[in-house]
Amino acid sequence: MPPTTCILLICLLSSLSSLTLASLNLNLTLPHQHVNPEAVAQEVQRRVNASLSRREMLSLHDQQCATGNPIDDCWRCSSTNWADNRQQLADCGIGFGADAMGGKGGQIYIVTDSSDRNAANPTPGTLRHAVIQTEPLWITFSSDMTIKLKAELIVNSFKTIDGRGHSVHVTGGGCITLQYVSNVIIHNIHVHHCKPAGNTNVASSPTHVGWRGKSDGDGISLFGARKVWIDHCSLSYCADGLIDAIMGSTGITISNNYFAHHDEVMLLGHDDKYLPDSGMQVTIAFNHFGEALVQRMPRCRRGYIHVVNNDFTQWEMYAIGGSANPTINSQGNRYTAPINQNAKEVTKRVDTNEGDWDNWNWRTEGDIMVNGAFFVPSGAGMSTQYAKASSIEPKSVGLIDRLTVTAGVFGDPRDSSRSESYNSGSGTITDGTTNTGSGGYSGGDGDYFGMIFGSSAQPSSSSHPILLSLLIILILYVTTNHGGLLSLPLFLTLLL
Repeated sequence: MPPTTCILLICLLSSLSSLTLASLNLNLTLPHQHVNPEAVAQEVQRRVNASLSRREMLSLHDQQCATGNPIDDCWRCSSTNWADNRQQLADCGIGFGADAMGGKGGQIYIVTDSSDRNAANPTPGTLRHAVIQTEPLWITFSSDMTIKLKAELIVNSFKTIDGRGHSVHVTGGGCITLQYVSNVIIHNIHVHHCKPAGNTNVASSPTHVGWRGKSDGDGISLFGARKVWIDHCSLSYCADGLIDAIMGSTGITISNNYFAHHDEVMLLGHDDKYLPDSGMQVTIAFNHFGEALVQRMPRCRRGYIHVVNNDFTQWEMYAIGGSANPTINSQGNRYTAPINQNAKEVTKRVDTNEGDWDNWNWRTEGDIMVNGAFFVPSGAGMSTQYAKASSIEPKSVGLIDRLTVTAGVFGDPRDSSRSESYNSGSGTITDGTTNTGSGGYSGGDGDYFGMIFGSSAQPSSSSHPILLSLLIILILYVTTNHGGLLSLPLFLTLLL
């Protein structure tokens, strides 16, 4: 090849390598990626609105079943006794993880032994023995139990861990790992005090045992996993993340969970330069981010993250963070800022200059901002055309308490911030074009739907006429009596 041709090829390759990964990603559809994530977001809101509308039409007796939460209503109202048809739960998912079937169609496996004596050769009847099987299994528990793991619990594909009916705690070394598996549902269990563990042999199937290095100490770790649904779990006090999804994981729904007492809550994405995470698609819905949380709710790299109808009652640094140009679609959440004046912002672009993130698509629509909280949108998220094109009306935002009241494991006590958060101060509702919102509200049980649709009328209160009367009395007191005392007859006349 002539030298001049070589030089031209080198120049061409150099030019191509200078293209950013973000620009290469514009027309890239990765395996297992939904081609229209906006349609998935719209379907979530449609399901929410349908459940809320159904509740309003039912009698008071029927409302004991219909909560307005589309996931819970699906399985709790499907029959007279959900325990007789546990696998109905698999049909109730929403969002990007809606196709996670777990162990539907498989046998019921009842965990009767809470021990974890041998990670390489698990005892039949233990949770570890159940999750490594190759066939679909719906895993339940015979009684309340605390399972103290000695190493990572490596879960195989097509498994449901269903803790309904009992108080089930998973804790100890490594906790739950989903590595290169699919179709896993984790429902109604406590995951807490997870710590690094490893440098030992661990079974991942009945026929395979492999050496595992030391884990990070995540509560639930997704590594190249897809079609995963984590619902109604309570997570806290882990050494690393409560839920981390990395290395091309996608098709994930994280719903109805209760997060508390943790620093780095949730990481979505392995590394800024790891291109396969551009296909990550995650729905985060109806969760309560509760007491003693610091940051990463979530912290995102690349991908499309739909954060919808969650209650953020505490954070110390920020709620939602990101880098490497993720799409953040925040709809109908309640963000209650801490007292710290330096931590009012919901959003944080991590280690990125403003000139580099101003075209990132971060959008807020129908979010309630309380106690000075504010969301900084960017890119197409600041455009009214973008909001109109999505055709999403997150009108359920004022019903956050109803949608998240059972977040976490059923029957768990709730921290005091739940009842105080809505009345902790006035706020604004965002419209997708600003970071201060389009309408004000005051705490209480007002007309939330009117609020969302831009009604300027505030909920009436019986205290308003009294305040007005007292104000009139004060004015007359000053202007007609020149500081003298009003007579009792005149006072009564004015008051009535």
